Amino acid sequence: MQTDTLDITLLGKTYSVACRPEDKEGLLAAVAFLDEKLNSLASRTSSSGEKLAVMTALNISHEFLQFQRSGGFDMQAAKRRIGFVNARIDGVLAQQEKLF
Repeated sequence: MQTDTLDITLLGKTYSVACRPEDKEGLLAAVAFLDEKLNSLASRTSSSGEKLAVMTALNISHEFLQFQRSGGFDMQAAKRRIGFVNARIDGVLAQQEKLF
């Protein structure tokens, strides 16, 4: 299994992390998410360094657990909603085709 080194930046500091090529996109998305959370908390508090990292990790963990306890993402409901929206779009497009 091939592992590359990827340079990431959090709060303006660069870190080298191990990353499999197939995980690069997901890791970069996680870095962007974490960097936004770190910057957001840093702008609202006087926290920095280790304290900022711990507080950000605690906030993310809390959000995750709330999401999990609420049943998480309802994929079936989302699929039903998408189907409903698609049907409405098809209906509107069919009416438009009758005009021409």
